Amino acid sequence: MRKMIVGNWKMHGDLEAIEKLLSQVRQALFALDVTVVVCPTFVHLMYVHNKLKHSQLMSLGAQDVSQHQDGAYTGEIAASMLKEMGCRYVIIGHSECRQYHHDTDEAIAEKLQQALQAKLIPILCVGETSAERATHKTKKVLETQLETALENVPKLLGKNAVPLCIAYEPVWAIGTNVSATEAQIEEAHSFIRKTLEKLLPKHGQNIPVLYGGSVKAKNAKNILTLPEVAGALVGGASIVANEFIKICEIAHELVKAE
Repeated sequence: MRKMIVGNWKMHGDLEAIEKLLSQVRQALFALDVTVVVCPTFVHLMYVHNKLKHSQLMSLGAQDVSQHQDGAYTGEIAASMLKEMGCRYVIIGHSECRQYHHDTDEAIAEKLQQALQAKLIPILCVGETSAERATHKTKKVLETQLETALENVPKLLGKNAVPLCIAYEPVWAIGTNVSATEAQIEEAHSFIRKTLEKLLPKHGQNIPVLYGGSVKAKNAKNILTLPEVAGALVGGASIVANEFIKICEIAHELVKAE
């Protein structure tokens, strides 16, 4: 199965750095059988779109979206605006947005609906904190996050299309250089799959579930080899050209080996 690698650039990069990164990545990705998405800051979306609009190698994604369609919401970006900027994907519910922007499960559900209505493909992030894992609440947290976000989604999905991705990102593993163990990832992904099949019986089996949490070239193969891992949401390593390229190459080699 073709793997999906998403680069979340977070609040990094200037135009010179982005130009260099895109040039290196585009050249290296030639002929790789991988779905690659890059998610720059809002202010760099149009610049990156112009660089990618003739490329078949990479798609453009945004790092967040407003829960509102339009209106007096200073500083927010509507889903329709992202679509207009050339975005195909949007990350929703990233743990940093939950933490720093105080995004609630209910707000994330509204963002998801806005994205789907604008024909964007949401990458819905779910995951537990270290305290929640330590108190054996991981499955309950994942179930609640998924149930709330997907409650009104069935009516928005087409009969055949699956315009939705999930990213499991244990909060305690993000930006810490500590990735979840293979057993922890397998357990969480398996539970997410079962929950998706319960919540979205017509689509749940086909929704890609990515892993995010200190993914690097040195651990990417072990992570991407796991049966329920359809790809990776890559943070810091996505702005280091050699790292990101290597992760994409690993994803390509795994597909070839099947």
